[in-house]
Amino acid sequence: MLEALMKIFGKNEKPSGQVAKERLRVVLIHDRASVSPELMELIKNEIINVLSKYMDVQKKGIEISLANDEDSVALVANIPVNNMRHVASRRL
Repeated sequence: MLEALMKIFGKNEKPSGQVAKERLRVVLIHDRASVSPELMELIKNEIINVLSKYMDVQKKGIEISLANDEDSVALVANIPVNNMRHVASRRL
């Protein structure tokens, strides 16, 4: 019960400094990779279209970002999958 009240009144949320730090990190990674938010949205939509052929994904829960390593940039995707679609086997 106490947890529910804390959630209602926002006591379990991240401090604003932490949220700002995460947002700044995402902005810096996007800038370093020279990828606009519009291009990231296009990439996300393409990935959703391809994956939707083979699995039922939760579109609202998808998170796609770029992670910057020392020498490279990686595309990181968190895509909730409800279940697999039954697709006839295809030759590749």
